[in-house]
Amino acid sequence: MKFITSQFRRNYHPYLYGLVLSLMVLLLCCQTPTEESPVTELRGVWVTNVASDVLDSRESIEEAVTFLSDHHFNVIYPVVWNDAFTLYPSAVMDSLFGIKIDPRFAGRDPLAELIEVAHRYNMAVVPWFEYGFAASYHKSGGSLIEKFPHWAARDEEGALLTKNGFEWMNGFHPEVQEFILALIREVVENYAVDGIQGDDRLPAQPSEGGYSEYTRSLYQEETGNTPPANAKDTTWLRWRADRLTEFAGKVYKTVKEADPDICVTWSPSIFPWSTQEYLQDWPEWMRQGYSEFVHPQNYRYSFERYKTTVDILHPDTLDIPAALMEQIYPGILMQVDNYLISPEYLLEAVAYNRAKGFQGEVYFFYEGLRANDGLLADTLLATWYREPALLPRPFRSK
Repeated sequence: MKFITSQFRRNYHPYLYGLVLSLMVLLLCCQTPTEESPVTELRGVWVTNVASDVLDSRESIEEAVTFLSDHHFNVIYPVVWNDAFTLYPSAVMDSLFGIKIDPRFAGRDPLAELIEVAHRYNMAVVPWFEYGFAASYHKSGGSLIEKFPHWAARDEEGALLTKNGFEWMNGFHPEVQEFILALIREVVENYAVDGIQGDDRLPAQPSEGGYSEYTRSLYQEETGNTPPANAKDTTWLRWRADRLTEFAGKVYKTVKEADPDICVTWSPSIFPWSTQEYLQDWPEWMRQGYSEFVHPQNYRYSFERYKTTVDILHPDTLDIPAALMEQIYPGILMQVDNYLISPEYLLEAVAYNRAKGFQGEVYFFYEGLRANDGLLADTLLATWYREPALLPRPFRSK
């Protein structure tokens, strides 16, 4: 994929740009299918266990994957780590906590079922470790911190690190790191997955944290200084972000030692907010070679704001080699709570992605495609996803 910088948007009136964009979508809808070689695009969707019943039965998995295949999607990102439970039978969780799998899925293996069905349709499966270093949500740390109190992340006042309702483990602690690596290791060793994914919570820590006894001691040992009370102090922020970059490298090494063909993918927050708020310097992860695909969460409720976040995804802004832009496929917010993207915004977003050189995107989340009798999925099928697409490399051929 060649990265394209669109000059048109900057040089012409926004109204004219919108008119041309609408005409482009209209022409695309009216095109007659050809016998040309299929395009190579990443067309992905996240599948959750919250506000969705896709993973509740083998039958619902079959139905969902068939729907996605019929609408020319080619990558599924199913959640496998959520609220202190795995969505596959985990020997790691059984040995530490006596619970093999989220009780909702007891007696089944939703991950294995999804992989079997998806691969039958030549779709890639990338398990998504959604909670990452987060221990719980509105549960004061839940079962993880209850059993291992020293795993808790702490803010400057010594309280359990909490942000937006999530309570956090200490992502700098070696036991916490090894716990997450063990979960990743058993997935890549026991399942025919095509990749794994960390997100805005893996690797991540709210920047208000880093004040546990362990982390304070580590910082003083390495720098000779005590952590400043100002959590946004530049040197202190950089030291913690660099430790998470090192962990991203550990994840990459763990995956590649199990199978070099399994891709490592990330879905972080938008840069540089990601570093300031969650210590995620993901352009550095890319520079260090710790990724195959990156899906920044360009989650915005209007096209104008979405466009602004996509404009950030440029080699100069991210300070990465232009060749690394081929790894980036933006994340689009399709549905959350009472919000559902409009068909018009959806088409504009995909059109802008292509104008900027991004050959694909990933949607949060699956249920949005099924809303209003599948209106959004049908809209994509009639336009940008009219023809099937080959998986981009380095996904192995299905």
